[in-house]
Amino acid sequence: MNKLGVAATNGQIIRLAAPISLAILIPQLNFFTNTVFIGRLGERELGVNGITGVFYLILSMVGYGLASGVQIQLARRAGEGDQKGLAQIFANGLLLSVACSLALMLITLWFVPLLFGFSLRDPENFEMSVQFIFARVWGLPFLVLTQLLNSFFISISRSRMLIYGSLAATLVNILFDYMLIFGHGGMPQMGFKGAAVASVISEIAGCTVMLSAFFFSGLHRTYPLARYFHFDGELSRKSLAVAAPLIVQFLFSIGGWLVFFFFIEHLGAQSLAASQVLRNIFGIVSVGTWALATTCNTMVSNIIGQGRQAEVKKIIWKIGKLSFLYALVICVLMLAFSRPFLSVYTSDAALIEFALPSLRVIIVATLVMSLSTVAFNGVVGTGNTLVNLTIEITCVSLYLVYCIVVIRQWNSPLYLCWGSEFVYWVALLATSGWYLASGRWRGKEI
Repeated sequence: MNKLGVAATNGQIIRLAAPISLAILIPQLNFFTNTVFIGRLGERELGVNGITGVFYLILSMVGYGLASGVQIQLARRAGEGDQKGLAQIFANGLLLSVACSLALMLITLWFVPLLFGFSLRDPENFEMSVQFIFARVWGLPFLVLTQLLNSFFISISRSRMLIYGSLAATLVNILFDYMLIFGHGGMPQMGFKGAAVASVISEIAGCTVMLSAFFFSGLHRTYPLARYFHFDGELSRKSLAVAAPLIVQFLFSIGGWLVFFFFIEHLGAQSLAASQVLRNIFGIVSVGTWALATTCNTMVSNIIGQGRQAEVKKIIWKIGKLSFLYALVICVLMLAFSRPFLSVYTSDAALIEFALPSLRVIIVATLVMSLSTVAFNGVVGTGNTLVNLTIEITCVSLYLVYCIVVIRQWNSPLYLCWGSEFVYWVALLATSGWYLASGRWRGKEI
């Protein structure tokens, strides 16, 4: 086995997934702190933070889709032991990331007032949302670059490097959240907008640390980017061919969630505030699952690059069992300590009681998600991203039909609205599992 190949044992799965988990957990703690700080400003700010947070997540997912597409290629080259090819793809990916993020910024500055003006009923919610996004979007280029750096480190089995950037970004964000939201440390009191400015500063810090880690670790000598740091049209075409379906897939996925929050806004401030708390909880409890899913993506592509296609379904099943066990432990704890957990986000007893039934729905959905995300990322790792896109469109369509009927037409209780998550994850598990069992992924070249 070449030194970049993976063995796909339980030990290596955990060694690769553990740093990714920590790297995902640290920003989730950041989101948690953000929500706690903003929750102290008021119910309106907490609710609007949910809408703007999901919208910015869509922007970040475009970058993540590009990084994931490049990561599949990087992991395949790593499995083949092709260091030169790996460096070429990485260098060209950095250029694509910069171009992608700048285009996204321009589109956002034009499109946000139109979208929020059409979707939000409350004029104050509209004004707060637009101002927040106009400030927040300036951190996007740094975030997209960080995502690609993360993909590179994961592909060469240096996932522990992700911890440094995540930790730096989170500590900086918490510090500036505290100073800019409330006006401490001689800083101006900016309130809700201060959270956006703090996030931009933190994304700059995270990107700087990750770039420094690349150079100070000596990887620039093994992978001499300067030698390949020019735009390669053919390589870009291949990278985009893999990444484009993933980008559209993530747009569908998170776009469906944004529609969900627009519908929830029409139900009132309490439903919107409760949903923002629930969104944060959903992010925290799924940290280990997403890390194992990312590990599955990389390992599947790597072992295919080694010519070990017969082991693909075995490794996906092995990672899936670990993911389900993790989710089961977390969900039991969440069920046992539901009220104390919700009380961390808000001291409003009425809001806590209102959110409890929806939290129980999320707990059930998390168990299904623990398997479906691993299966879906196994499909991603095979490189047939058009299939991923087809699966995502199918599942999001079912999700949106549920939202339109249950939320928009029936004005159902919030816990039934959150049943949309259960619908989505069950559909994702069924379609991904069918494709993997069919064997149609064999022989895909990227």
